[in-house]
Amino acid sequence: MLVDIVIPVYNEERILASTVRRLTEFLHRDLPYRWRIVIANNQSTDRTREVGESLSSADARVTVLTLPRKGRGLAVREAWLHSDADIVSYMDVDLSTDLRYFPLLVESVRQAYDMAVASRLLPASRVVRSVEREHLSRAYNRMIRTLFRTRFTDTQCGFKAMRRDVAGVLLPHVHGEGWFFDAELLVLAERNGFRVLELPVEWTDDPDSRVRLGPAAREIAREVLRMSVRRLPRDLGRGLPGNERSRREE
Repeated sequence: MLVDIVIPVYNEERILASTVRRLTEFLHRDLPYRWRIVIANNQSTDRTREVGESLSSADARVTVLTLPRKGRGLAVREAWLHSDADIVSYMDVDLSTDLRYFPLLVESVRQAYDMAVASRLLPASRVVRSVEREHLSRAYNRMIRTLFRTRFTDTQCGFKAMRRDVAGVLLPHVHGEGWFFDAELLVLAERNGFRVLELPVEWTDDPDSRVRLGPAAREIAREVLRMSVRRLPRDLGRGLPGNERSRREE
């Protein structure tokens, strides 16, 4: 079995090499399957691409994908759609989520679920971040659950895995290319009866995060409006093996 781990990056020359080294060591030690790291470069203007290509030259299991324009969602979507792996996943470059939970994501997808996602808002999760970001995250996720009548607790945690065949069915219908990508993907998955598992994790905020709350909030507001007036496709999973019931029916 082959697992792809996508890392979307934008101007991350400072930490990219250390992140890939740390992740490589972990995967070699703790993931009992073949794996590949895909650095998805979001039009970086620093030396991120050069650093990524150097890492790729040193290890054939590391590849670089250069995107035509910016967008975390675009990076993940393009990398997943062009993957030949059995399971596709992604995580944030700062590795805010403790890596020891990654094999649990993979095993959940391999054994029973179509998609497994980390949640910082489950009671068993342990999270270190500012009060402001905690309140904003909870308010945003309450809004998503209210507007779209969903049950998942945390859309935005950058730590997700899914079956590649499921990704191939869902992703052509996900139009968000930025921060709303995750929410749109989860809404579509739940509406179409795919089995989605949420896992509690340990997560520590990165004080040097590239996420800027103001622009991200404006983008999400536009995307919520777009999706609110859109007729969402249904029965996308028809014909895929193992998609007989949704998480809410389990």
